[in-house]
Amino acid sequence: MKQYGVLIVDDSAFMRRAVSLLFEKDPAFYIVGIARNGIEAIEKLQRFKPDVITMDVEMPGMGGIEALELIMKEHPVPVVMLSSQTGEGTQATIQALQLGAIDFFLKESLIHESLDSLVLNDFLERMKIAATAKIANRSIQETVVDSPILREGHSLNPSYDLLVIGCSTGGPSALQTILPRFSPDFNASIIVIQHMPPGFTGPLAERFNNICQMRVREAQDGDLLQPGTIYIAPSGYQTLIRKWPDGSKTLKVTEEPVMLYKPSVNVTLESAAPIFEDKLLAVVLTGMGNDGLEGCRMVRKHQGRILVEAEESCIVYGMPKVIFEAGLADRQVALPRIYQHILSFM
Repeated sequence: MKQYGVLIVDDSAFMRRAVSLLFEKDPAFYIVGIARNGIEAIEKLQRFKPDVITMDVEMPGMGGIEALELIMKEHPVPVVMLSSQTGEGTQATIQALQLGAIDFFLKESLIHESLDSLVLNDFLERMKIAATAKIANRSIQETVVDSPILREGHSLNPSYDLLVIGCSTGGPSALQTILPRFSPDFNASIIVIQHMPPGFTGPLAERFNNICQMRVREAQDGDLLQPGTIYIAPSGYQTLIRKWPDGSKTLKVTEEPVMLYKPSVNVTLESAAPIFEDKLLAVVLTGMGNDGLEGCRMVRKHQGRILVEAEESCIVYGMPKVIFEAGLADRQVALPRIYQHILSFM
């Protein structure tokens, strides 16, 4: 059996013990060490070489964000953040994900005396995925937050009217390499479907709005779909598209249909494909599972186009893999070239 060494970083002795007990329930994990702050974490990372790190966000001396940034630059290893669902906690978690953290868990969901077995199993399975995730091909230096890079001779009028980007594990850092590069006069609407727990897509939209040239907002029920705007599908809900008799299109944010992923890439694409037909471009980035597969079948049925991220740059080659292996993708390219290939569909 493959075993994974874990370094637990938290200033709370209670949390260090609680997290250790979770890992002790699965023989695939063993604890290589504990650290009380970021400084200790970096020192013990070099000494014990863990497969994965759990990192608290707020710690004295050196906090989790600062430690994460140093780790990603100097000693890349998968890091999973443990955060609280406070205003500061969610903002810090979003920043950590964009800096390269693989995943995150809410502390509140992990420390119940009678922890639900489904929650425990989800934690352990996602930690295994994190421990085997590839991070060497995606460093902080690859993120782009400056002016857009456009190919000479190309206008900002794409041959599609809607771009839907779907992603899960590793998605926020992947999105940061793409979204800030779009010019504000890009003449298409963009919808982003990122798997996240409720309460996190609002701060994600806010953070992207601060670094992107296009306007970014969390989608709301009834929003008019407009070119030059990026809509982040809200977590806990499904985001669909309605077309009205006058030709206008609005977003429908609803709790139906009930399914594993809320938001679901499948639900949004299945709604959009019959409306936009060959004016729809679907892009599927890193993520575990197969959300997006059935939606891309619908996109293909209505002559839309499909672009997926290649295995070489994926944190988790799950969602793009099933679409590529089903023969649905027009192209499969590494993350640093995704933006240019989006433009090539102009």
